[in-house]
Amino acid sequence: MLRVVTSLFIGAVILAANFSSEWSVGQVSTNMSYKAFSSEWISADVGLQIGLGGINITLTGTPVQQLNEIINYNEEFTWHLGENYAEEYAEALEKGLPDPVLYLAEKFSPNSPCGLHGQYRLAGHYTSATLWVAFLCWLLANVMLSMPVLVYGSHMLLATGIFQLLGLFFFSMATSLTPPCPLRLGSAMLHTHRGPAFWITLTTGLLCVLLGLAMVVAHRIQPHRLKVLFSQSVGEHAVLEGNPEEVGFLSPRYRSTAESPEPQDIPLSEASSKAHCEEHPREPNCAL
Repeated sequence: MLRVVTSLFIGAVILAANFSSEWSVGQVSTNMSYKAFSSEWISADVGLQIGLGGINITLTGTPVQQLNEIINYNEEFTWHLGENYAEEYAEALEKGLPDPVLYLAEKFSPNSPCGLHGQYRLAGHYTSATLWVAFLCWLLANVMLSMPVLVYGSHMLLATGIFQLLGLFFFSMATSLTPPCPLRLGSAMLHTHRGPAFWITLTTGLLCVLLGLAMVVAHRIQPHRLKVLFSQSVGEHAVLEGNPEEVGFLSPRYRSTAESPEPQDIPLSEASSKAHCEEHPREPNCAL
C-alpha cells in the first residue's frame, strides 16, 4: 500500500509542478497609485507568481473596498508555445487594468529592457521538457516494477529523479543568466524567491534517486527479498536463473536431482508398464 501511495505521489508531483505557477514567488504590501495619470493611491497586497508557462499577478486591496471599487484582481499572462505575450499585454492595456498589474506585466514583456521574458521563457521551456521526460520514466518504472524486471524498473525510477533534478538545474541556470530586475511598487520593492513548486520537485527528485539506488543495491545483495517486497514469486525465477542453492526455492525431488552428480533411474508407474506389456507381450520383461 505504501509503495502504491508513494508512486502516485511522485507522478502527481511531476504533473502538478509542470503546470504550477509557483516556481518563483513574491509578495509585498505597500501604498501605490491605482490608475495611471492619477494622484489617487491605495493600500494593497501585490503578489507575483512565475511559472513555467507564464506569470500570475494578484492585487488585493487592504481593505478590499477602496475608492468606491472592489480591488481584487487575479491576472494571468502566458508565454506557452503558440501564445503571444505581447498581445495579452496589449489586451490588458485596453481593459484599463490597475497600474500595479500593468507595471509588473510590462516588466515581463518581450520589449522590456529587463530581459525577464526571454530569461523565464527559456527556463520554462527546458524545465517543462525535462519534467515530461521524467513523467515518462515514471510510467515506465511502474510498468517494469509490476513485471519480473525489477532491476530495470529501479533504473527507470532513478532516471525519473535525475530528470527532475536536471529540470531544476535548467531553471536555476536560466533564471540567473541576467542580473535581477528591480520591481518597485510605490514605496516598497518586490523580491522573488524560489516557490513551493521548485522545492517539492527537488524533494521528489531526491526521493526518486534514493529509492532507485536502494533498489539497485538490494537487487545485487538480496534479490529474493526485493522480489518478495514487490509481491513476485521468487521460486520460479530462482529455477530460471540456475540457483538451486536458494533457500527453499526448489522442491525436494528436483533439489536432490540437482545436487547429485550421479544419474537417477525413475521407474515407470505400474499402469504405464501394464499398458506397455499389452502392446508388446513377447518381450522378456513382460513374460515374467
